Amino acid sequence: MLLSTWNVNSVTARLPRLLQWLAAVRPDVVCLQETKVADEQFPRDDIGALGYEVAAYGTGRWNGVAILSRVGLEDVRRGFPGEPGFPEVEARAVAATCGGARVWSVYVPNGREVGAPAFTYKLSWLAALLEALRTELAERRPAVCGDYNVAPTDDDVWDPTAFAGATHVTAEERAVLAAITGLGLTDVQPRALKGRPFTFWDYRGGSFHKGMGMRIDLVLLHQELAARVTDAYIDRDARKGTLPSDHAPVVVDIAQEG
Repeated sequence: MLLSTWNVNSVTARLPRLLQWLAAVRPDVVCLQETKVADEQFPRDDIGALGYEVAAYGTGRWNGVAILSRVGLEDVRRGFPGEPGFPEVEARAVAATCGGARVWSVYVPNGREVGAPAFTYKLSWLAALLEALRTELAERRPAVCGDYNVAPTDDDVWDPTAFAGATHVTAEERAVLAAITGLGLTDVQPRALKGRPFTFWDYRGGSFHKGMGMRIDLVLLHQELAARVTDAYIDRDARKGTLPSDHAPVVVDIAQEG
C-alpha cells in the first residue's frame, strides 16, 4: 500500500495540483488536511475520475479533513469520542478502513500562541486524541496520519532558537505527542529528496528556498505496519511551482502482509 498525507491548504485552490499529483504518483490512500470546504462542496467527481473513493469531513472555509482511497473505503467515522470544541467541535479527524487498513486523517489545532485559549484547546484536543487512540489500539492496527502542528524534536525545525517561546515546539505539545507514539505507534522518518526532511515551509520570506522549514506532517503507524515499511519520502517537488500548498506530501510504501 502506498500511503500519503498532505495538508493541501484548500482543496479548491489546490485542486489542479492535487489531481496532477494523484495521477503521477498513484498513491493507494491519501489523507488530506485543511481542505477548507463543506462536505457538499468537496470535489468528489474530479477525484473520483481518477479511481478514488472519498470520505470527507468539512464544515466550511476553515479546517476540514478527507481520506481518498482506491483500495476500498468502509466504516467511515467523523470525529472521535471526547473530542473538544473551540467552542464547537471542528472538522479535524476522519477515519476509514481502506484495503483492510484502518487509516486516520487528523488536523491538530495550530495553537496560535503559548498561553492563549487556542493553545489550551490544542493541548486538550491532543489529550482527547490520545485517549481515543488508546481505545482504537486495543482493537485495531491503525495508521494515524496528518498535520500534527508539532515538531517532535529540535531536529525537526530549521533553527530551534527561532522558535523559542513559540507553539509547535513546547515541552507540553511534545509530551502529548510522545504519549501518543508511546501507545505503540511509530513515527515514520521520511527521507528528504533534497535538503533536510521538512514538510512545511511558510509562504513568507522565501522560507522554502532558504530551507527554513519544519517536520510537522507525520505518519504514525502501528508497529506491525511500521515493520513493513519499505520506503518513505517527502515529495518536495509538490511544494514548488504555481500555487503550491505550504506543505509537501509525505509518502510511505508499506509491503503486503506475509
